[in-house]
Amino acid sequence: MQQQLTAPLRRIKLGRNPRTYFDPKAMAELTESIRAHGVDTPIIVRPVTEDDFDYEVIAGGRRYRGAMDAHGEDFPMPIVVKDVDEVEARRIALTENIQRDNLSPSEEAVDAAELLGLHGGDRDVTAKILGWSRSTLDSRLALLNCSKAVLDALSERKINIAHAELLAALSKENQDKVLPVVVAEKRSVADVKKLVESASCALASAIFDKADCAGCPHNSSTQAQMFGEAIGTGNCTNRTCFNEKTEKQLEATAAGLRDEFQTVRIVRAGDNNTRVQLAVEGTNGVGLEQAQACHGCANYGAAVSGLPDSIGKVYRGQCFDTVCNMKKVAARIQVEKAAKQPPKADGAKSAPAAKSAAGSATGTGSKTASAAASTNPSVTVIAESEKVKTYRVKLWRKALRLDIGMNHELARQYLIAVVLSGYARQIDDGAFRKLFERLAEGEAPLANLPKAIDAVQATNESKQADLMIAMLFAAIEGLEVNNLTQLCKAHKLDLKKHWKLDKEFLELITKSEMMVLADELGIRAALGDNFRKVFAKSKPEVIEALLTVEGFDYTGKLPRVLKF
Repeated sequence: MQQQLTAPLRRIKLGRNPRTYFDPKAMAELTESIRAHGVDTPIIVRPVTEDDFDYEVIAGGRRYRGAMDAHGEDFPMPIVVKDVDEVEARRIALTENIQRDNLSPSEEAVDAAELLGLHGGDRDVTAKILGWSRSTLDSRLALLNCSKAVLDALSERKINIAHAELLAALSKENQDKVLPVVVAEKRSVADVKKLVESASCALASAIFDKADCAGCPHNSSTQAQMFGEAIGTGNCTNRTCFNEKTEKQLEATAAGLRDEFQTVRIVRAGDNNTRVQLAVEGTNGVGLEQAQACHGCANYGAAVSGLPDSIGKVYRGQCFDTVCNMKKVAARIQVEKAAKQPPKADGAKSAPAAKSAAGSATGTGSKTASAAASTNPSVTVIAESEKVKTYRVKLWRKALRLDIGMNHELARQYLIAVVLSGYARQIDDGAFRKLFERLAEGEAPLANLPKAIDAVQATNESKQADLMIAMLFAAIEGLEVNNLTQLCKAHKLDLKKHWKLDKEFLELITKSEMMVLADELGIRAALGDNFRKVFAKSKPEVIEALLTVEGFDYTGKLPRVLKF
């Protein structure tokens, strides 16, 4: 929904502007133009519910500033109102800002990185939205290897993009040392290139096994023995080899984390807005209950740094859905605000406050984000991976067969219902033939109706009754999952009678999901102080510990992810 109108500047507040540098000369010219001619192009705003403001600027911050300087806070500002949430407002602001011609490459890089975060780290999608090629996006994001001082210098046009691209190869600390000289002495790109070429790879910073480097001809220590002129010892002059070995080590580090976390990513320059550290409390906290639920989300995991200043470091407890995280933080803040509001005059509580009070009554209200977290349908307890789905469907089929057992009457009723409802073709005839051969002690005829009749007539009534059960079991084996679910519900199947925590299931989930499972089944409470010690161990050791908790009754405990 969109409408165009005007509003006094005093009723509009500035939003979070992606642009950080405003050219003083350009701003002065814009202000004079607005003083003389007004504002031709409306700014884009969204409604806000604050006492002093009606709107927040999404796009048009320069026009807002120019109009304020030229005409003051009573100026009727042309606006286009878009009723969008904070996430969508940020998308609009970034896209509108980055598509302007006068942005510096560093501003483009920062904006593109944040836009990338809002699109789940998908670089192809982000490049398409910006109208860039993938290589353009990657090259812009690579600028974020630059230090803040270098990015600021590029924004302020003190250096050009070629300088910045070369400096990005250095550590941020070295960039900050070199930058003042480059700016003060107006060093050429060629000068900076020579400087960077001299900054070869320091073997001391390598994260890989350096055993093969000792006698390598590209080791500067070896070079110093061979030549009169050489760079300092302890360096690698073969950057390609150095980088390849580094990449292999990063992949190995990531692989070692995949038993513990559902999502493990190697993060690069520009990926800073594709992840956020999951926090319980503080400004960016989601609340205790939500944080516990997040441990079972498919977007929860660990990051392995591929950035020069922190290469190889592991950051656990990362959320890779920054949009969802923003919403959970906002939900917690909303609940906290509602809890602080005084009751209405008639004694009734507002809806958010009532939810907060309800949370307190159930013992969860003390954690302010709990109410919001408990109503979040997007967060799963344990991720429904394909392996978990296969396991639980196998469990349903097995449990149905065990529950029906040798109940001939029930088997006959269910089998008639399967055929009557049009699902006869889903009966697994291969499974039925195997059961026939076992019960009738003879080979089952294939594609020969007269022989099949003879084979059935050769069995007695008792075996024919058993074959009805066998046919139902073949139907249970062949039914599509949605139809199988309906049969389980109609039968009122109690999975708790047929399932107990086992190694097979635990091996399908990560250690972080095991924590969620331990909470859900009550194992955390049973372990008490030993809980942290258990989860500090390897995955096989954690599995063994979870299956052998002394005094814990495993019967009747069924995780939600296995229910139909």
